[in-house]
Amino acid sequence: MKQHDRITRYSAPERINHWLVAICFVLAALSGLGFFFPSFNWLMGVLGTPQLARILHPFVGVVMFAAFMIMFFRYWRHNLINRDDLEWAKNIHKIAQNQEVGDTGRYNFGQKCVFWAAIVSLLLLLVSGIVIWRPWFAGSFPIPVIRLGLLVHSVSAVVLIVVIMVHIYAALWVKGTITAMVEGWVSASWAKKHHPRWYRAIRAKQTPPPQQDKGP
Repeated sequence: MKQHDRITRYSAPERINHWLVAICFVLAALSGLGFFFPSFNWLMGVLGTPQLARILHPFVGVVMFAAFMIMFFRYWRHNLINRDDLEWAKNIHKIAQNQEVGDTGRYNFGQKCVFWAAIVSLLLLLVSGIVIWRPWFAGSFPIPVIRLGLLVHSVSAVVLIVVIMVHIYAALWVKGTITAMVEGWVSASWAKKHHPRWYRAIRAKQTPPPQQDKGP
């Protein structure tokens, strides 16, 4: 593919940030499932021994939250819901048939839902995680609050796992998405098909302004 047919989707720092979140998510999710289900205790091995997993799990979660907050402040404006998103949602049956609907910007309605569901889940995981974090903070809360924190933490973790599974499925389903997050670029035809409004905005920035005649 010729260089001029490529459009930068994500810079190197953006991709590093994304994969840091992804790695932390895998480590936290697997070790968390090991805590929650006795038959999955062996999953705690991703962080070493079960004892080491109990120590490292909350720290991995904090790193994941901090890295995602960098993504949040970078992308939240692109994930605000607008009228085109409602058109996208009304035609979800066409989306399921791999058809594009509406004048989509940098992210479509499905991606925006994943974004906001992830940030809400992570906020709940952070707050509840602090409440149940032994030996640092749990001693400052009464038992009923700790029990509520455990419930919120567990439910939020399940929601986040489901959201990320949807995110992964969509990335694999739409050809070219993985390339964007691994190599940082997409083809012009990909951008024009899946995110036409974003494509036009990128092209407008690349087009030099017309030169004015200076006269005699």
